[in-house]
Amino acid sequence: MKKLFIIVCAAMLACGMTFAKDQSIAYVDMTYILKNLPQYEQANEQLTLLSRRWQKEIDAAAQEARVMASNYQTEQIFLSDAMRRQREEEIVKKEQDVLELKRKYFGQEGELYKKREALIKPIQDEIYNAIQELADLKRIDIVKDRSADPALLYMSSKLDISDQVLQKLGAK
Repeated sequence: MKKLFIIVCAAMLACGMTFAKDQSIAYVDMTYILKNLPQYEQANEQLTLLSRRWQKEIDAAAQEARVMASNYQTEQIFLSDAMRRQREEEIVKKEQDVLELKRKYFGQEGELYKKREALIKPIQDEIYNAIQELADLKRIDIVKDRSADPALLYMSSKLDISDQVLQKLGAK
């Protein structure tokens, strides 16, 4: 029984090695590709400008809340209990508004996320389609992103198809 098990394992290992040798692998460097696409740089610049504008809006609202709190601290002893409660509620409301603005613009489903999806996803889809077309044309079975693989220590430059992808996209 042990001999049969060893023979089956050896046969599976031999078949696996043969299968691995028959596969064609190529690499792309997505960081390099994106850096060389003008439309990606333009989209990134748009996102940066939007992000800065929204951050300024949030900072202004936060500053307003800080001023309200500071004024309250100074005037607190002169206020009636009802006025204190009202001012405290106003300050808390303003701070909640600031948090809501942050969530609206920079949250998981916020405006920045939606804008990034609208601007970057079509570019990524274009790159993916170009890679797929090249892989089909050159009969490549596996295409890996070398910029996303920290375990990759060495790769022959002849396996890198990044420039070919850029050519297909009309960037180089």
